Amino acid sequence: MKNFDVPNWLIIIGAVGQMFTAIIYPYIRHVVFDWYNDIKKLKPLNQEIAKTYGRYIQGLNFSFGLISLLLTDELKNQTGLAVAITGLIAAYWTGKIITQFAYYPMYQIPKKTIFRIGEIGMNLLFITFAIVFLLLFITNLIGYSVHT
Repeated sequence: MKNFDVPNWLIIIGAVGQMFTAIIYPYIRHVVFDWYNDIKKLKPLNQEIAKTYGRYIQGLNFSFGLISLLLTDELKNQTGLAVAITGLIAAYWTGKIITQFAYYPMYQIPKKTIFRIGEIGMNLLFITFAIVFLLLFITNLIGYSVHT
């Protein structure tokens, strides 16, 4: 698919956004959701599991951003590895969007304006990430299948 190329600036915006979500994640857990007080109600092992999964999410978001920032050209070179990595990142963010809209509306987010703006902003970021990496995945997959 040589006539369509995902622009580097779009991948870089996605990269910076993913790293931003990793950096802001502890604030959201602590201030918006009062997460640490809620998990104190769990058994000690379950507390550690919840914290570990939180760190995994934060680490993946930052890692996907760092990979996207440092390896922008490699993410679109239509190799098998580019297909795999962009497919993984696309699946991750697509799954996040599905979870976000299927399950999260059932819960209360504080009614402050800043949190409502933040919710809209974060949702727009997640949708952007999914679109960028779905486009990369599709172009890589088409290009890879033509070359093999």
